Amino acid sequence: MATTAKKTAKVVAKKPEIKKIKVPLRPGEKAPDAVSEFFARFETVKLKDMVIFSRQFSSMIGSGVPMLRTLTIIAEQAENRKLREVLFDVKAQVEQGASLSDAFARHPDTFDRLWVAMVKAGETGGILDEVMKKVAEFAEQRQKLNDKVKSAMAYPTVALAVAVIVFWVMLTFIIPVFKEMFDGIGGTLPAFTQMLIDLSKLMRSIWMVVFVGTILGAVWSLKQYYKTEPGRIVIDGIILKLPVIGEVTKKVCVARFTRTFSVLVRSGVPMLTALDVVKETAGNAILSKAVESVQKEVREGGSISKPLSKEPLFPPMVVQMVAVGEETGRLDEMLNKVADFYDDEVENSVEALTSVMEPIMVVFIGGIVGSVVVGMYLPIFSIINEIH
Repeated sequence: MATTAKKTAKVVAKKPEIKKIKVPLRPGEKAPDAVSEFFARFETVKLKDMVIFSRQFSSMIGSGVPMLRTLTIIAEQAENRKLREVLFDVKAQVEQGASLSDAFARHPDTFDRLWVAMVKAGETGGILDEVMKKVAEFAEQRQKLNDKVKSAMAYPTVALAVAVIVFWVMLTFIIPVFKEMFDGIGGTLPAFTQMLIDLSKLMRSIWMVVFVGTILGAVWSLKQYYKTEPGRIVIDGIILKLPVIGEVTKKVCVARFTRTFSVLVRSGVPMLTALDVVKETAGNAILSKAVESVQKEVREGGSISKPLSKEPLFPPMVVQMVAVGEETGRLDEMLNKVADFYDDEVENSVEALTSVMEPIMVVFIGGIVGSVVVGMYLPIFSIINEIH
């Protein structure tokens, strides 16, 4: 079993040079110009495109349509040009005698290790249509989970961006107008108003460029650090320890682990290979490390639930459900139930987080705008008091 896992990992990890093939145009489609060709290099295959592809592929293969014809039909009608190019290359490889899983493995940016492992299991068991249906269902669940998380971050991100833009516009364009008026009146300005004027000068000086450059440099350095294994462990660990976001992230990790593992086991992927795929597609370094300890225990003949119980990332309920699944021989079913439960937990947590963030961001934006307005009108109030 271990030899099979290593062989599969070796096949998947190999990334041969891919020659660019000529993609036929769709009916009514114009030939791309130089600009379109340039931007096409940066086009990516979205998860939504993969859901549609897997659904179509499963239905056509299950209906008895030959594989090459299925690939041709789906490739010709694919709206995403990158996916169309990949599918035509897959078709060419299959025509030359390669297996579908090996052809998919040539495009790791489009078909990750999860796809390749499941397709390989489907080819081996002769149930490729059923496996592709499970792949489509898994992709839909994954997209649904991603949408939930993105929806939680959308409102605070937009609100924060609006607050920063409003604050910058008021300090850069409105405060200088009031400053000229205050200079004409004379007298001593209130401390808060003077602070806003000094901040306005700072934002219109070269130091603001230096500050923005420093921030961008720090973000870039943080991204580079995250690309390293120690960086991923440190940053992912910090995220998991955050008060509210950490709890949501932990639930997302558990849902992703159980869902992916369930689909792989149900599709007939060998246990060690399944754990290896889950580790590579976990999306979180702490989760990958936990799965690695599970994989080591299983390789030595142990159970899955025992090493899981030692990892703080997995709640006791998950460990017990996995243990029951191992005892009854229904591990995939138990994992799927846990995934459904945590999907609902993520949805509830996202709704609660959004309901809390909305009033906080409204107060935050109002506080920023209100503080600038008060700072501009404080000198006017002082002059009125002196006149009285």
